[in-house]
Amino acid sequence: MEAHVFNSMDYEEFVGKFGNVVERCPMIAAAVWFHRPFASLETLENTFGDFIDSLLPSGKKGILRCISDLAGRDQVRGTLSSESRSEQNQAGMTTLTPAQRSQLNELNASYKNRFHFPFVICARMNDTDTIIDQMTIRIHHSLERELETGIGEVKKICHLRLLDIFNQVAPSTKL
Repeated sequence: MEAHVFNSMDYEEFVGKFGNVVERCPMIAAAVWFHRPFASLETLENTFGDFIDSLLPSGKKGILRCISDLAGRDQVRGTLSSESRSEQNQAGMTTLTPAQRSQLNELNASYKNRFHFPFVICARMNDTDTIIDQMTIRIHHSLERELETGIGEVKKICHLRLLDIFNQVAPSTKL
């Protein structure tokens, strides 16, 4: 998709195409639409990032609260977005051992109790062991540091989802 294609989209079409680039936050795509025209995919991605960065901490926490727990209730119920389902599958969240599932559930609960938002990591760039290790480490961060880290992970997810939309990413992008 070239820039002229997404620049020519009306509001509804743009939000329909980019509304889940930031998980369950179509209002971000709605706000970004008003910054057209975009010179490139990179400019579009930067506009998403700039909008997120411009939010107050309460808005950033709101974004994080829209994201489902890894291997959590939404996965069990089958209510994950198609993007999240695929991302969690690539990270091995759908093939956890009982011990890993138990550990992840405990870490998810402890993390949410401490920070009041779920743990966010770009699952596609990690595997199960790395995710569990990161949860174990990051639960000891300050709120400010973890908010910054979580938003950084949202931007990584946003980047990969935009690449998916533009069909420029390989099926697996683990680092």
